[in-house]
Amino acid sequence: MSTIQVLLMNVGVIGFAMVTLWLISLRLKDASIVDIFWGLGFVLVALATFAVTPGGTRAVLLVATSTIWGIRLAAYLAWRNHGKGEDARYRALRDYRGDSFWWFSLLSVFGLQGAVMWIVSLPVQVGLASDSPLTLFNYFGVAIWMIGLFFEAVGDYQLAKFKLDPSTKGRVMDRGLWRYTRHPNYFGNALIWWGIFMISASISDVWLSLSPILMTFLLLKVSGVALLERSLASRSSEYQDYIRRTSSFIPWVPGSN
Repeated sequence: MSTIQVLLMNVGVIGFAMVTLWLISLRLKDASIVDIFWGLGFVLVALATFAVTPGGTRAVLLVATSTIWGIRLAAYLAWRNHGKGEDARYRALRDYRGDSFWWFSLLSVFGLQGAVMWIVSLPVQVGLASDSPLTLFNYFGVAIWMIGLFFEAVGDYQLAKFKLDPSTKGRVMDRGLWRYTRHPNYFGNALIWWGIFMISASISDVWLSLSPILMTFLLLKVSGVALLERSLASRSSEYQDYIRRTSSFIPWVPGSN
């Protein structure tokens, strides 16, 4: 199957998955299930593409990196959100849109995330369809991906452990990786997609950098750092101190107040 055919196939794969998930969300009255599916959607794209492409070492690396990341993220979000009902962001949107939320969510929640998923997964789709030999640049991408997974997984674990400790209730998390960056999990997520891009790309595939660029932009300016910091910055002077001494995104030696 050609690269163009793969890309068109995955429009259908993602579209079908998102419409199905949307119908389930209507039954459950919970649009936030889309967040848990986010990682699994990339696993679906990787496996569907792998089934119709030649295979090889690059393909194994791309399927493995996408699947490990996607399943870990989905499992973590499912555990974190268990029993909490619909996320506050979607509840607010549901209240605002009223009776029109059912169709609005198809376009603005499930449709939008599906479109972003297709763009971000371009290195996986194109790389799996490629039969070019691996280079040192590609193997370096594996190392970048591993560093990213470390920051994302360890950052999530440290934060979850911190929140479960009654003695730290109401305090600011500034330990472990969180001492060097205010968002180690988001930094790790960005690195993961830069790594996957590097595993996939050859010299002629610079355009595939659209994927990690978009993911990094979303993490920094839309759904990650910016959104969370707006909600936290006004809560306490302790967090203001944390902002002053700690790097926002890229890990760095903490400063002094």
